[in-house]
Amino acid sequence: MKFLLITLIAHLPDPVTGRLRSTTERFRDVVEGAVLAEELGFDGFGVGERHERPFISSSPPVVLSHIAAKTSTIRLFTAVTTLSLLDPVRAYEDYATLDHLSGGRLELIIGKGNGTAQAQLFHVTPADQWDRNREGYELFRRLWREERVTWTGRYRPSLTEAETWPRPLQQPIRVWHGSATSRDSVDLAARHGDPIFSANVTNPVEPYAELVRHYRDRWVHYGHDPADALVGAGTAGFYAARTSQEAIDTYRPIYQARLEAFRRLGVAPVFPTLEDAVERSSILVGSPQQIIDKVSRYHAALGHEVIHLPTDRDGLTDAEHRASLELFQAEIAPVLRREIPSRPLRPPSSAAVTA
Repeated sequence: MKFLLITLIAHLPDPVTGRLRSTTERFRDVVEGAVLAEELGFDGFGVGERHERPFISSSPPVVLSHIAAKTSTIRLFTAVTTLSLLDPVRAYEDYATLDHLSGGRLELIIGKGNGTAQAQLFHVTPADQWDRNREGYELFRRLWREERVTWTGRYRPSLTEAETWPRPLQQPIRVWHGSATSRDSVDLAARHGDPIFSANVTNPVEPYAELVRHYRDRWVHYGHDPADALVGAGTAGFYAARTSQEAIDTYRPIYQARLEAFRRLGVAPVFPTLEDAVERSSILVGSPQQIIDKVSRYHAALGHEVIHLPTDRDGLTDAEHRASLELFQAEIAPVLRREIPSRPLRPPSSAAVTA
């Protein structure tokens, strides 16, 4: 199994202390988190894309470019790139540039995005977001692979023998498809022979497992070898401690603050207690053995080879946060790497070349 840390760069008061870090401090936290992830041996680091409060992750290529300059080996993920909102040509130019600056370490996770600001800022609505995502990806995919592209679509001006520069370093890049609720995203992935990354954060595992099963069915339908299908999955929270009681006691005020935030927003929590979340959600809070057992149970349902953990402290102290990640790498990751075989994040067939 491979392991990523990801952040959506939420800019909120600390759920325990109430302190709100400045925007500049928050960005520095993210970069330092990526450096720490590489130091501790995580395989990848991801930055999300959102365009509304409380997130300040509207420009992943900029953040990841800075991280690329501060790291040397860790894979750099977008989580996700919202191609439904972006001009595929401009997105291609940004990410091809980042691919070079990172030495070919880029991996994209694409998705339609969500949030009410999409309609206000980009005039993208639930009625057309899936079509925009599909069309944007299909053009982006061609731009990455072809030096000259002739293309006509609905949502941007047509192209005639168009050239895009710079040409990318990785040829081709691997693109994952973020999947939370819709069969459209997994069908698009299966059609093109791409991997999926299940959100796996809001509900019990079964709705996500159903989408993964559908992905595998469509994968075969489109003529691909079943053994080549590749799945990643998220987690709703993480804290590891030497004993389960220590983990629960430390994480409880963080989870209680989350529940109170839901209540203020008028949202009924899916998991009303921390104990319920530990039992039925993807949250990983407990001793090393408990976390190993839970990831293994989820793997039985999803068959995933890659998993992401949240990188943000989320109410933990700096010392608690680092100690938890160190414990994960010392006692949890080695067991899961051994028990759940996984392919390299970068396929051997996509060695970086200069086009």
